[in-house]
Amino acid sequence: MEAAVSSQPMPDSSSPKAGSPTRSSETEPALSKRQKKKLLKQQKWEEEKDLRKEKRKERKQQRRLQRQNQPEVERDSQISRKRPRGCLVPCSLKVVVDCSFDSLMLIKDVQKLQKQIQRCYAENRRATSPVQLYLTSFGGQLKDNMELKDKGWRNWKDITVEDKHYSEVLAKDELVYLTSDSPNVLKELDQTKAYVIGGLVDHNHHKGITFEKAKEFGIEHAQLPLSCFIKMNSRKVLAVNHVFEIILAYLEKGSWQEAFCTILPQRKGVEAVGCDTNTPQENNSESHSADKEEKIISCQHREWLAALIGLLLSRRKVQ
Repeated sequence: MEAAVSSQPMPDSSSPKAGSPTRSSETEPALSKRQKKKLLKQQKWEEEKDLRKEKRKERKQQRRLQRQNQPEVERDSQISRKRPRGCLVPCSLKVVVDCSFDSLMLIKDVQKLQKQIQRCYAENRRATSPVQLYLTSFGGQLKDNMELKDKGWRNWKDITVEDKHYSEVLAKDELVYLTSDSPNVLKELDQTKAYVIGGLVDHNHHKGITFEKAKEFGIEHAQLPLSCFIKMNSRKVLAVNHVFEIILAYLEKGSWQEAFCTILPQRKGVEAVGCDTNTPQENNSESHSADKEEKIISCQHREWLAALIGLLLSRRKVQ
């Protein structure tokens, strides 16, 4: 009789034995402590997703109840923040946010710029004298991030968004670049001009770049009259939304000092000074003369001390 042939396949010698490590596990590098921590954090975030959703719903319900229980006076004050459409004052002044510095920024700085632009748009919509707002050279990381985080920007009203450079969108003779490095001080806003704000968040890594760009394209440039009206503990470089809001406040109030003191945050250490435009020059000359006198006195002290030390040393040698 023929021997019965087993139907079970013969074990493959090439297949890994039980308990022996596979090739994939041998080739995969071990995770570092930072990577493990990041992975655990991600897993925890995914697990708590539903919990966060529930908390958001609870907060939303609490806000709704608070609004219902609010007195009518407070409710009216909140409604008054919205711009009454019938009280608009037409404004021909143009403000341009130059977004051509996209390649010089990290993604976190691009995200900050996006928030600043959103703030500009919201403030312009609320303003009683809204300006003609332009975004130029719009593209790259900024556009991708806005598409990802805020697709509603495509429905924005009263704004012109262009992928072209501002020099191709507006006439050269009406452009004024606002930069803190300019020697020209802006005295008042001209309704026929278009004021350009550099859309750059770089933490002072590219100092003077907006001033150089203005000179490169041969357009006018100026700085806000900060030193004429206020003192600050920090540098004069302001965020995009702060410059924009100062322009809106000046158009509404007609006072640079009031606009600066209203808009600039407290961390800047803003302190009002005299409104005379000649004050900064006089202060500079006074401080310069005071520094000169201090230097002369310090030199005289050093000479007197050197003579005294020399006299003491000579007496010690004689003794």
